[in-house]
This record gives sequence, C-alpha cells and structure tokens, in this order.
Amino acid sequence: MCTRYQQAANLISKRWTPLILKVLLLRPCHYSEIARMVGHISDRVLSIRLRELEEQEIIKRTVFNEIPVRVEYELTAKGQALSEVVEAIERWGAEWLPKPGEDSTPQKDVQQKTG
Repeated sequence: MCTRYQQAANLISKRWTPLILKVLLLRPCHYSEIARMVGHISDRVLSIRLRELEEQEIIKRTVFNEIPVRVEYELTAKGQALSEVVEAIERWGAEWLPKPGEDSTPQKDVQQKTG
C-alpha cells in the first residue's frame, strides 16, 4: 500500500481531527470557539490535536500581544487543501448514513428503491 496514503489517512483519521478541520474551514477561531463548535472534546485532547496539526503545518497558531493574550488558529494553504477531503466525507455521510434516530437504511438505497 502507498505509504503517503497511509500517512495521510492516519493524520486525518485521528479522533476529533476531521471536526476541528471542518470548524477551521469556516474561519479562523479561538481555542474556546473550536471547543464549543466541536462539542464534547476534552481540553487535553483538543490541545494535543491542535499541536499535532500545527506540527504538520496544517494549521497556524497566532498569538496576539494583547492583555489578555489572544490566540487564534487558522488553516494554512496545506490545511485549506483538505477542504475537498472534508467536503467529500460530508457528502458521502449525507448520502449513505442515516440521521441519528432514523432507520439504518442508507439514503442511496431508499432513493433507488423509490425512484
């Protein structure tokens, strides 16, 4: 198997990483905004994921010299390039996975049977 594919899959498949990317695709955000928008993520895990993404140069962390200190996270060009991947996963999920509380029949099967 292609090692670059495996590296990419390992990077973006870590728990919470796709949601963090989706949030930052909307706009640059402060730590608290990311935490709120992602939902049930612990501060420890969010800090680790942000650090990993920064080390991979997928996000950029900017510290503003203000009182109190303000920190903002945004996607780099490398991170923005993942927008197609995030959008493809979102489209696939919308087409093939049931909404919470719905029948588990994929939407595609329902459309084919009725259409």
